[in-house]
Amino acid sequence: MYCRPAGVGFLARQREPVDLSLGGVRIFSDEELRVGELLKMEFFLPDVPPVTYTAEVVWIERLVAGSPAKFDVGLKFIQLEPEAARLLVQVLGPPEE
Repeated sequence: MYCRPAGVGFLARQREPVDLSLGGVRIFSDEELRVGELLKMEFFLPDVPPVTYTAEVVWIERLVAGSPAKFDVGLKFIQLEPEAARLLVQVLGPPEE
């Protein structure tokens, strides 16, 4: 996964998702983001063209020294295009009812 602030350009470093669901993703970041900030994210999977998602920062917590990054960030997917939703379902499985 690679993410960027909307309209600003990609973040300098690639980010690995910590927790992923159909509703959003939790990432580690060295960059302090703001609650409400919108990010463009691209997911790269083997044998699948990259898919772009828009997500909103819903929470951010500063991590202690020695952690994998400076911040733990919760993102909620918004404006999920049909192909992006299909890819998430393909990766995660169908939503539980």
